[in-house]
Amino acid sequence: MNAAVPFPLDLPELDFEAAGGTRIRRSILPGGIRILSESVPGARSATIGFWVAVGSRDEYLAESAVSGQGSTHFLEHLLFKGTPSRSALDIAVAFDAVGGDSNAMTAKEFTCYYAKVRDQDVPMAIGVLADMFTNSVIDDSEFETERGVILEELSHAADDPGDVAGNALFESVFGTHPLGRPVGGTPETIEQTTRSGVWDHYRHHYRPDELVISVAGAVDHDDLIDLVNQSLEGAQWRLDPEATPVARRSLGAGTFSGTRRLQTIARPIEQVHLMLGMPGLVASDPDRVIVSMLNAILGGGMSSRLFTEIRERRGLAYSVYSFAGAHSDAGMQGMYAACSPRNAAEVAQLMQAELQKLADVPVSDEELARAYGQLSGRAALSLEDSDVRMSLLGRAEITLGEYLDLDENLRRLASVTAADIATMAARLVAQPQSIVAVGAVDDDLFANVVTNKE
Repeated sequence: MNAAVPFPLDLPELDFEAAGGTRIRRSILPGGIRILSESVPGARSATIGFWVAVGSRDEYLAESAVSGQGSTHFLEHLLFKGTPSRSALDIAVAFDAVGGDSNAMTAKEFTCYYAKVRDQDVPMAIGVLADMFTNSVIDDSEFETERGVILEELSHAADDPGDVAGNALFESVFGTHPLGRPVGGTPETIEQTTRSGVWDHYRHHYRPDELVISVAGAVDHDDLIDLVNQSLEGAQWRLDPEATPVARRSLGAGTFSGTRRLQTIARPIEQVHLMLGMPGLVASDPDRVIVSMLNAILGGGMSSRLFTEIRERRGLAYSVYSFAGAHSDAGMQGMYAACSPRNAAEVAQLMQAELQKLADVPVSDEELARAYGQLSGRAALSLEDSDVRMSLLGRAEITLGEYLDLDENLRRLASVTAADIATMAARLVAQPQSIVAVGAVDDDLFANVVTNKE
């Protein structure tokens, strides 16, 4: 591969070789079901993912006819609780008995149910995941049991100040935009969510034209199609041979309202969990590769500028790093540090200063080469895991509609210049900044830190 491979929704078959000699195939089945596979030479296991492009941002308020907030997270739990032919224990035993792993992840723009098994157990995993996805009974008693489990999960997260800060940062940067909501819901929304609302959410979104199946590792694509067809025969789906996959989300920058410049959350803990964030790039922005290089230099490791300045030179924090996230219509650039309350304002100012320096002075050739080496090495090493390959396929299909292999990713990273990074840093510095601090702090501590950029 020498460029991105597009995934058109009206092209029934794709077949190409990717970096490292893997073979990627993509088929669109009757009903609009999309199946993607990456066959990895020498692999003895495979990771299977059943995806739907529905996440926490797609939930509606409780008065909606579709569902209330928290329904996506509820479904992540409930699909493991049984079908007409399998109990919750049957599902658990199926994977435990072969040493496999199964789980699910809910995100802001998708949900994925996945399993990793030996090559000989792929038929079992496809069958169980397909049954869960299409035939969950969402039993009333199980629903109430899982309500309690989810509330405990949220309580666990509420005891983690890092999680609290992360949720607050999304709320501060994105405001009333749906991306500002916590993925798991809140105790209030989980208490209000009804079984009928979750059922409506399930029936409304878990359809053939929404389903994406991605498999990576020891997999034969033709066998995979046969297994999926066999597993879906019992589903109560009408597979229209003329149906096409559901359209992807519109890609482009959204607008935000209700953003906050400063949010302090008082907690009687020893450290302050400090986050500084601002609007970043959307998932389709071709300059996201520049952001990757910028973050490698700014806060991507023990030789990064944030780590060197804040921890090594000044001893103000133990943990400090930068990060970026991207969605269909919004993105975020952020920095994090855990430090003593007395150092929090200084650390926040240093974060701002280090980003500003990247805008003011071009990075050195040495830093640029080190950033490329870090990102290229991590990208290559991550592909040793079939979980990563499966996830890359699924996300490529759901979000951008194109696939970039390792060689293309490395080519794009290598094309980034010092001038590109300075321009990107200036672009980020110009954005309104939000500060979140969780710990023994108050707003007055950051009076000289908060910017007034709008």
